[in-house]
Amino acid sequence: MTYKYIIPWVMMAQCFILVTTSNTSKVPAIIVFGDSSVDAGNNNFIPTISRSNWPPYGRNFPGGKATGRFCNGKIPPDFISEAFGLKPTVPPYLDPKCDISDFADGVSFASSSSGFDTATSNLLRVLSTWKQVELYKEYQKKLRGHVGEKKADYIISEALYVISMGTNDFLSNYYLNPLVQVRYSIDQYQNFIIGIVENLLRELHNLGARKISIVGLPPMGCLPFERSTNIFRLKGDTCVEEYNMVAMSFNSQLNTLLQKLNKEVPGIRLVYANSYDLLWDYIHDPAKYGFENTGRACCATGRFELSFLCNELDPTTCQDASKFVFWDSFHPTEKTNRLIAETLAKTGLKQFF
Repeated sequence: MTYKYIIPWVMMAQCFILVTTSNTSKVPAIIVFGDSSVDAGNNNFIPTISRSNWPPYGRNFPGGKATGRFCNGKIPPDFISEAFGLKPTVPPYLDPKCDISDFADGVSFASSSSGFDTATSNLLRVLSTWKQVELYKEYQKKLRGHVGEKKADYIISEALYVISMGTNDFLSNYYLNPLVQVRYSIDQYQNFIIGIVENLLRELHNLGARKISIVGLPPMGCLPFERSTNIFRLKGDTCVEEYNMVAMSFNSQLNTLLQKLNKEVPGIRLVYANSYDLLWDYIHDPAKYGFENTGRACCATGRFELSFLCNELDPTTCQDASKFVFWDSFHPTEKTNRLIAETLAKTGLKQFF
């Protein structure tokens, strides 16, 4: 990712505001890998500029904390965790104020600006996919020491694993790097990323994961930043059609891969989370969901701002984020995240309740 795409998420007391975990859930923990769509603040604790731990980020989060989530409030894993009767927020693994007792029933290894392609993660020196897996292995050792081998095996095998990344690979790497475009056609690059996804899923299975939900790409051409910076490429619906076509093609291949692995890999249960259609519906039929603004975001002018450009010094930030699909020019509002998580809980994730 380059400086124009700072796509991540003061973690003062996040670990201490979590409520007691329910013991009735069939899923004992939520374990998260990915980018800024699901990063709860890991980037606060690594040397990168890809952060958002200042106001007005987090203004609707419990306690008004800017946790490092790229949102005005909660992100999808928080709502999914709550839906399963677990704690209402999933903490970042790198937070030094947390320990294994805070992570036993939910933890995020996600890192804003990350991607499946390690080259994408290297752009802003964030946690790559495989570094996140290394941290997960470390987590497993700590978990076994905390709860014992038998209970740890149960948590690892019955936990819900959420994976959400890929947008940065295309918008922050492929389309901005001529060297990548020389090496791969867009179809070849999609195949390359799908290959990484398959390797990741097989590795997580080898490590004991069984219940995995992987989120597809959103309608990338409809993000406010892309609309603003690609104005001459917009089509009739004011979205960048090329980017949306790539997202749909990739999602189709991803879904096919998951169906194949469900048949080939013993005991695995892979669920495709269709975020594309959900966001598309919010953007193109906003009144149905109580939205009023879809082409621009809440923070500042809503055209270009994210990360450090989205700050409390800008007086133009909207008063009511619930009327907007997007919080900054790249990331959804808490309301949008809640709607997505609620729909996924009622559909693909329903089998795990």
